[in-house]
Amino acid sequence: MKIVIINGPNLNLLGVREPEIYGSTTFESYLDQLRKDFPQFEINYFQSNNEGEIIDCIQREGFSADRIIINAGAYTHSSPAIADALSAVPAKAIEVHISNVFRREAFRHHSYLSPVVEGVICGFGLESYRMALSYIKDILI
Repeated sequence: MKIVIINGPNLNLLGVREPEIYGSTTFESYLDQLRKDFPQFEINYFQSNNEGEIIDCIQREGFSADRIIINAGAYTHSSPAIADALSAVPAKAIEVHISNVFRREAFRHHSYLSPVVEGVICGFGLESYRMALSYIKDILI
């Protein structure tokens, strides 16, 4: 079972960027643990700071993956193009956010992705990804 995790802008800086919001763990080390904890999944990972590259990844992976877990970062609040790409592929998606976006700036309260994804998980730190994988495991296996 193939799961693709897609992270957007600035998430390559996890572990050093605003640790009071995002924690001090790098995504790569957390990903290693996720792969150990969910051996039944082939977990592929992609990160980009560029909107077009995220769209290309969705189009490339969304026809062969069973699910997409996406944290589009700030593009969540500004990119109908990413929402359109998610709508165009058969793989269902789960939107995740490390922080609770509703406790942050008002512009973060709107998501272009939420209407086209299966569900949204936010505010649980990196564990938001684990929650998404646990949900997928429970419904698909």
